[in-house]
Amino acid sequence: MLHGTIRRIVRTSAAAVLAGAVVVPISLHAQDRDRERETNAFQWSGRIPAGSWLRLRNINGRINVVAASSETAEVTADKTWRRGDPEQVRIEMVRDGDNVTICAIWHENVRCDAEGYRGSGRSERSNDVAVEFTVRLPRGVHAELHTVNGGLAVEGATGQVEARTVNGGINVTSSAGPVSARTTNGSITATMGTNRVENDLSFQTVNGSITLTLPQSINAQLEMRTVNGSLSSDFPITISGRIRPRAINATLGDGGGRLEVRTVNGSIRIRRAGDRE
Repeated sequence: MLHGTIRRIVRTSAAAVLAGAVVVPISLHAQDRDRERETNAFQWSGRIPAGSWLRLRNINGRINVVAASSETAEVTADKTWRRGDPEQVRIEMVRDGDNVTICAIWHENVRCDAEGYRGSGRSERSNDVAVEFTVRLPRGVHAELHTVNGGLAVEGATGQVEARTVNGGINVTSSAGPVSARTTNGSITATMGTNRVENDLSFQTVNGSITLTLPQSINAQLEMRTVNGSLSSDFPITISGRIRPRAINATLGDGGGRLEVRTVNGSIRIRRAGDRE
């Protein structure tokens, strides 16, 4: 049984914080100084059983995930903007059995669930609201994280992680579960704890490098591809087919599911956990 609570917190502004009227943490980067900020615009907490999924859907803003200290998942969201209307951006939570999906939605006639966004809305160029999610993920809970404009950072996961963005880098660590990651403009750094690839996994970008750290006893069929960059592996590998400097098919350990690693403009490095740099 999944239980949870949602709370909404009143809006504050960056200007008020800097003036000392309200004491809340705030970035002092130059690009943030003239942005309004609604801290804790959304809060949800609830128990999610191990083996279930927590899904985050976002369009404009990054997603940060850290390990929870208990069996309770926590999700908070901050909104920032310069000229947009934060009231037009809502955040909704949907339950699907023991799974939870939380979405940031920019248009009134758009809905969101575990399958993604549904419906369409007219693009509002003046609405530059960004939503930044922070997640505390319990042990054994899987995470599916999607955004468009923003990076993804996952530290301390112990289940499966699927990470997708378009404009932003991805940094993911899971000590036990498989990981897959995809972006267009950004590099990928991933650490995967499982030692056998059962199902196909993919790491893809267009503009960026990929560094993948795997257990010493990994078993997988490895495919590495780049156009402008180099390929390297800390593992002894058995190469299938002819040797090409920017395309390698190889067997890691006893083989298994496919581990696809692709970029266009960037290098690929496969690291072995525990090895020194």
